[in-house]
Amino acid sequence: MPAAYATRLRLEGGVLAAAGLAASAALIVRAPRSRRRPASTVGQVALVAVGIGVRGPATVTAWMSAAKPVDAVQLTGEPTPLHHVPVPMLLGALAAKAFESVGGPLRPLTRHAGWDAALRVTAGCAVVGGAQALVLARAVAAAEAREGRTYFRLPGSRLGTGTRLGYTER
Repeated sequence: MPAAYATRLRLEGGVLAAAGLAASAALIVRAPRSRRRPASTVGQVALVAVGIGVRGPATVTAWMSAAKPVDAVQLTGEPTPLHHVPVPMLLGALAAKAFESVGGPLRPLTRHAGWDAALRVTAGCAVVGGAQALVLARAVAAAEAREGRTYFRLPGSRLGTGTRLGYTER
């Protein structure tokens, strides 16, 4: 049986937070241009923090409300391997750097790309991972205790389309 949703939130969020912090530290130390426009970086990361703080619990609550009862035998899906968790963050950071060289009519959109934009990606992922591990996992665990259920992520959950949950009664 796969790990409960609260456990996966803690694990995956912790890995994302640690990877985001490590990548952010590496950028700050090794890429001096990552320190450009610090007010923009702080502002954008703060906006991510407010967004996940406001929308995160409501979204997770909606997913739990839409959850369907499942038989434990149905829960055969493999969880996301933990070494896959930081891959979208790393690709996003590299894309932010690559966009720096895009010119032509897209230049107004890409002129602020570079290592500083990559830092915004990695720091934002650290915030999202921390919120997932510390805030959202607790919200799910509290709902499980209150409702006498254990929630599980179901196959078909996708980053862009949301998480499908099922539950078993305790």
